[in-house]
This record gives sequence, C-alpha cells and structure tokens, in this order.
Amino acid sequence: MVRISKKFPGVEWIEGTGEFIKINVEKCVGCANCVKVCLAGCFEIVQKKAKILSLNECMECAACWYVCPEKAIDFNWPKGGTGYKSDWG
Repeated sequence: MVRISKKFPGVEWIEGTGEFIKINVEKCVGCANCVKVCLAGCFEIVQKKAKILSLNECMECAACWYVCPEKAIDFNWPKGGTGYKSDWG
C-alpha cells in the first residue's frame, strides 16, 4: 500500500518497511535533539526520555541518529531501503 503525504507534497511511503530506528532508553538523557531535528515529527519526550511517536512519515535522513549526543538512537537502513520515495531523489 502506498501512502501519499499531505504534509510533504511529492513524497510517498510504501507500507511494510520494518523497524529501522530504535531508542535505547537507558542511554537517552532526554535532550530532545531528535525531536528538534525531525521534520516529520517522529519523536516525542515522555518522562524525560525520547520515544518514537510514529515512523509513518520518516524520511530516513538519519538526522536523529546524528544529533544524539549519547548515541541512544540506533538507525539502520534496511536492505533495499525502507519505503520513502520522493520526487527529488
């Protein structure tokens, strides 16, 4: 199933892409860098820890992984990519 984004025109996602981002809550210090950098709004802070709100509109940019000072985010692109596709490459 393909989902077209109203929030990001020219972007679509294909369902069934698997889990590719995990948060190690023991390492997370709740700095909210992941929340601040994520254009798709995939993260939230709950009880001073980052939590994945939804990966439905994740653009697979890995910015969350890059800005995490504690290396609490594990980001892996699945073989063949996930389901993100855009008109811009």
